Amino acid sequence: MGLDVGSRTVGVAVSDLLGWTAQGIEIIPIDEEQQNFGIERVKKLVAKFEVTGFVVGLPKNMNNTSGPRVEASKNYGKLLMDNFNLPVDYQDERLTTVEAERMLVEQADTSRKKRKKVIDKVAAGLILQNYLDRKGPLL
Repeated sequence: MGLDVGSRTVGVAVSDLLGWTAQGIEIIPIDEEQQNFGIERVKKLVAKFEVTGFVVGLPKNMNNTSGPRVEASKNYGKLLMDNFNLPVDYQDERLTTVEAERMLVEQADTSRKKRKKVIDKVAAGLILQNYLDRKGPLL
């Protein structure tokens, strides 16, 4: 399962059983201030898709440094490990949201309002696909 962790939402993607392709499936609303991280919804998706591990996007700065959002993503990864006892890996996600928006504009000519509703799950799909491409299929 690939996750694009933001301050208000978590984009979710899953891969096929062989680990060849990823597709965004959902956006989970979260509230960091209220300590609501959407874990109950993640639990349902983990069971439904028989998830065996997580890939969390790391939003590094363009100069490869880490900022507060990287720490938030790592904290989310720790939360996943504590709740699911499944492996958590991290994938550099620089420019994935930009790429997701470009894809939505070019391929679907999606309006700005509609893009906002799906961009996080598209970005999660890109994070997971980049990870799968780097690791190779699960044969």
